[in-house]
Amino acid sequence: MEIEIRHFRAFAAVARHRSFSRAADELSITQPALSRTVAQLEAALGVRLLERTSRRVEPTDAGTEFLREAERVLASFDHALTAARRLGVLRLGFSWLLPAPWAQRTIKAFEGSTGASVTLTRTDDPLEALRRRTVDIAVVRGDAAAPEPLRSVRLYDEPRFAVCARESPLAGRDHLDWGEVRDWRLIVNTVSGTTGPWSWPEESRPRDIVETANYDEWVETVAANRGIGIVPETARHRSPHPALRFVPLTDAPPVPVRLVHLPDGPRVLIRRFLDASLAAVAR
Repeated sequence: MEIEIRHFRAFAAVARHRSFSRAADELSITQPALSRTVAQLEAALGVRLLERTSRRVEPTDAGTEFLREAERVLASFDHALTAARRLGVLRLGFSWLLPAPWAQRTIKAFEGSTGASVTLTRTDDPLEALRRRTVDIAVVRGDAAAPEPLRSVRLYDEPRFAVCARESPLAGRDHLDWGEVRDWRLIVNTVSGTTGPWSWPEESRPRDIVETANYDEWVETVAANRGIGIVPETARHRSPHPALRFVPLTDAPPVPVRLVHLPDGPRVLIRRFLDASLAAVAR
């Protein structure tokens, strides 16, 4: 008979608990099945590992020695499983609205070519999530360069749109010039927003600013007619709101869309994801 990991787990559980019933509960198997598994191990080794009485179970000297080795083997095996599963998953972070159809095409191509899976993680601050290593790679919009040691790849640019409440005076206009934004109160998402006072030269910056901390706060503040906002075109198509109107912006610089990652992340998966991403952009 071949000795399997289940034999190691069964013996180690009984030896730790000094009880077949408690070990069976831990392993979620029946007590007779557990007894048979331990007996199979002893028969395969040709040595008694446990002394059984009606009141208790104790490891023999051979069992005590084998327990140390069995626990070492189990720890190594569990570590290998964890590492392998981690290698098979890429955690993609984003703050709001993944670009479509780029995201769907990229994920499908990546998973199909690698056998790995993509886990999607929504976070208000993708760069902080990268630093905390809760994601492996993140979609980031905006002009700011990724801080060291993060690395970034530019995918494409998105046009900007103005957005306002339907009762705003701006809602009746067919466009707004980039240079006119300074004449309006500007609602800014300070954590994951793509447009703020920093988007203009010092002498042209909007001065009347309302700050919000995430995309949902930003949307509802604009909808409440507290000012106007500026967003990438994705929001116009993907985030309809009955209280909002999107107004074309003229002469506005586009919003870069980038993938940002740590240099020491899962390199093979990151490289393959970048390849799939650039191929999806080119389609």
